[in-house]
Amino acid sequence: MKSVRVRPRADRDVDLAIAYLVEDSPAAARQFLRELEAALSRIAERPAIGSPRYAHVLKGLRFWRLRRFPYLVFYLQRASYVDVIRVLHGARDIPPALQPGRKHAK
Repeated sequence: MKSVRVRPRADRDVDLAIAYLVEDSPAAARQFLRELEAALSRIAERPAIGSPRYAHVLKGLRFWRLRRFPYLVFYLQRASYVDVIRVLHGARDIPPALQPGRKHAK
């Protein structure tokens, strides 16, 4: 199993998702975190499991959709670890959100 490294932008994405969810339901926010952790474990065990749909935006990019929440975990498979670069809501305009240096829209 590979280790998982979460980039600062992905950390901010998660913080924003939790802040949004906790407003309506702290229980939903906790469930989101549990599901995200489970997804990261699956990705670490089998990095090739994710879809390469957005690989045209960034070479080698894959994503994994959370089961109960409309969020996508975007990552790159490295030699010894999985590099999580974003955690985005599936309704976002994904390609522009993956561009380097782009600010996170509120």
